[in-house]
Order: sequence, then structure tokens, then C-alpha cells
Amino acid sequence: MAYWLMKSEPDVYGIDHLAAEPDGTEHWDGIRNYQVRNLFRDRFQPGDQAFFYHSNTKVPGIVGVMEVVSEAYPDHTAFDPDAKYFDPKSDPDNPRWLMVDVRYIRHLDRLISLTELKAEPALADMRLVQRGNRLSVMPVSEAEWQHILDMEKQDGNNNR
Repeated sequence: MAYWLMKSEPDVYGIDHLAAEPDGTEHWDGIRNYQVRNLFRDRFQPGDQAFFYHSNTKVPGIVGVMEVVSEAYPDHTAFDPDAKYFDPKSDPDNPRWLMVDVRYIRHLDRLISLTELKAEPALADMRLVQRGNRLSVMPVSEAEWQHILDMEKQDGNNNR
């Protein structure tokens, strides 16, 4: 099993949206970055776990946990001229963009902010806290995953 962090803007599609979906399951579409497309294609597997991260908000941070429940498959929004993520160069016979299905597992007991994540020495090598890393999907090591889950039990000021 691999671990991931997946970003979305809460006013566009947040964890509450995912939790409200039938069976808490929805496709993760709109990826238009080749690195992320390749992660979906080559590394994502059903059963992988992912942190749901709210970005572009007053306090960005990790808000929940979800599970990958499908292998990558063509992102149909790339073929729809009326869709927000339409790509006229994407061909249904040779799709350029992929998506995966994810299922809601749970909200964290509290938001773990980007500021907190950056302040943790144990997370200094995490891609999320690296300068210039703007990917919306990124791998998380098992040690980082566990450390973040341990942080959930703290009050945000390193108090348990």
C-alpha cells in the first residue's frame, strides 16, 4: 500500500462533498499535469490511502483520509467541450489525462495546518513543505503518514 496527499479547494470540492457522495465515493478528475498523470497511471493502486488536503483557503491543511478504490482510467472531462477541464488535444482512443476513484474514510479530528506541517522537523523532507512544490497530488512516505496521524492527537501546539 502506498500513501498520498491530494489537494483540492474546499469551495470547489472539499472533504464534505466527498463524504456526501453516494457510498462516499467519487472520481478525482481535472488533473492536467503530466507528473500527476504518471503517478495515477504507474503508482496508484486500489487500497492506497490518501490525505485530503484543503488548498487555496485561509488555513490550508490536511482535513481527512480517503482510500483509492480504482485503478487509473481516462478522464472523461477531457473529451467534453462543455466541461471545465476540456482538452481538445486529448483523444478518447489515446487519452492524455487519467483519473482515479476515491472513497471517503474519515475527517481528521482537527485540521493539521500547512504551518504546523512545516514546523515539524520529522517532515522536513516531505514534498508538501518543499519550496516550489505546487503539485496537487504527491507521495507521502509511511513514516510521514504515521507522523501526521500522530500529530492529529496533538492540539496544534505540540501538546498531547
